[in-house]
Amino acid sequence: MEKRTVTVVIPAHNEEKYVARCIRSVRGAAERYGGEVEVIVVCNRCTDRTADIAQSLGARVLLNEDRCIAKVRNAGIFAAKGEVVMTIDCDNRMTRGTIREAVHLLDTGRYIGGGAPIKFERYSFPLYLNDLMCRVSFAVTGLYCGIFWAEKRTFEAVGGFVEKKAMEDAATAKRLRAYGKTQGKAYTTLRRNFLVNSTRKYDDLGDWLYFKLMIQNAGALARAALGDGKDLDKLIDRLFYDYNK
Repeated sequence: MEKRTVTVVIPAHNEEKYVARCIRSVRGAAERYGGEVEVIVVCNRCTDRTADIAQSLGARVLLNEDRCIAKVRNAGIFAAKGEVVMTIDCDNRMTRGTIREAVHLLDTGRYIGGGAPIKFERYSFPLYLNDLMCRVSFAVTGLYCGIFWAEKRTFEAVGGFVEKKAMEDAATAKRLRAYGKTQGKAYTTLRRNFLVNSTRKYDDLGDWLYFKLMIQNAGALARAALGDGKDLDKLIDRLFYDYNK
């Protein structure tokens, strides 16, 4: 039977240090899969060599100016040529069986799509705590994130990623799960493969980074919960949208 075509979408903002290793991890997974795999790198406000490096490795490059990661991902998803679409952030990597396992799960007809387990590329005590928090959150909510995968027609049916600046991954998982229920299919996660999660922010800012941020920005988080998200937006810009200047 002919294998389904796959597109892997990689959003990137000034990622010249990481784009090559991400694409190579996708190429390794494509080789293990054995079918046609398109790689799209969506260069978001890039001022470095990200686009040149991506093109030199055979990726299709799209340019995007949005300050919203969901919109960046959606630009790649809706331009994808593959029947199956996967997304992975540029500083992360996928394991070699990732594409093959995701397509196999879709081919069973039981799943609408899913996410992937997350493992840090290195560990320390605070990173083990972060890992545990992620595992517990995924297990309790079932909103698996990391590497997203589904048929392109599914992403189109739900309107792609939920276009919000933060927590768009959980919101999108919830959207896919709800749509899956209407189709009699479950939202799930990979079992044998996982996302290799970058520790670059921890390397730069310390392994206790997110615990410190929760304490230091408790007021902003509380105000955001009450509907005033201005301070939280500034924090998100600093940590994500303006991180690689």
